Amino acid sequence: MEADRVILEPLTTEKAERLRETRNVVCFRVNRKANKVQIRHAVESLFEVEVKDVRTSNFTGKNKRWGRFVGRRPNWKKAFVTLEEGHAIEIFKGV
Repeated sequence: MEADRVILEPLTTEKAERLRETRNVVCFRVNRKANKVQIRHAVESLFEVEVKDVRTSNFTGKNKRWGRFVGRRPNWKKAFVTLEEGHAIEIFKGV
């Protein structure tokens, strides 16, 4: 799987910002089929940083209702990527 298909988007929630500031952990929404090794290689190649650890979480999509119509949001996967000391991802500087 190519690196640009593994990492879908960065997550900028309050929890993600707190982890980035205190523990040097960056959060991404990733492809559901990607494993930890693929996520590590994708982050290292796209952002040119050293990755220390990768943790993942799978989330089930919620059921949503619009009037009489019932729908479902898709399932998704989140990756917590711990970076080595001295490394940072530039897109998060000053956020």
